[in-house]
Amino acid sequence: MDQETFTKALLDAGQPVPDGVTSARGEADAARFAVYRNNVAVSLSKALSQRFPVVQRLVGDDFFNGMARAFIATTLPDSPLMFDYGDSFPDFITGFTPAAALPYLADTARLEAQWTRAYHAADVIPLAVGALAAIAPERLGNTTLVPHPAAALVRSNYSIGTIWQAHQGDEVSVQTVMAPENIVITRPDIVVQVHVIAEADAAFATALLRGDRIGEAAAAAFDTNPAFDFGHAMVGLVSLGTFAGFADQ
Repeated sequence: MDQETFTKALLDAGQPVPDGVTSARGEADAARFAVYRNNVAVSLSKALSQRFPVVQRLVGDDFFNGMARAFIATTLPDSPLMFDYGDSFPDFITGFTPAAALPYLADTARLEAQWTRAYHAADVIPLAVGALAAIAPERLGNTTLVPHPAAALVRSNYSIGTIWQAHQGDEVSVQTVMAPENIVITRPDIVVQVHVIAEADAAFATALLRGDRIGEAAAAAFDTNPAFDFGHAMVGLVSLGTFAGFADQ
């Protein structure tokens, strides 16, 4: 019995019991394999529910479990670290037809996936705001910042930051879901933080996080909004713990 055959049988109840899964009499043991198949599905569904609790609350347990089962049928873990399972779940939700009525659901899942990555990212002391003052003004535009390992930016056409925040307590407040939001996720200490930032600041952050020089990133932000406040955005992003240092150090 090869691994591919076993995996197909594990994911598809319509497949025959793999060779070697037998009872004491040497007969194919469908009941035993069905229990194993169900245990695998339940454990992977639980891993997804732990990683995407807001998504689960938005759709309810039954819908989430059905969506999780559909995902599991096509995607098994590729790492022994179960907190990594579900990296592609947001993309799966995008193409999951029953979820089409909730267009913000996939981006909410992207935020939650990034939250998990931030939580498990390497411990690095973030760049201090005071370090910016040490850069000569004539060099600032050519300076490149190193993103903090926990930092991420999620941009959405929907209010996913507001949605996420509204579901952090037992009581869910009413929220707007149609207004675009840009979310910076950081972990400057031991607590993951979720921040909504302005569109021009998001264009600035996007460029900095992909490795553009500060001057290039500022130009991209000014193209987005001529009223972009460079100083406010620069100090703000550094204060949030978005960067770990300078690329030339």
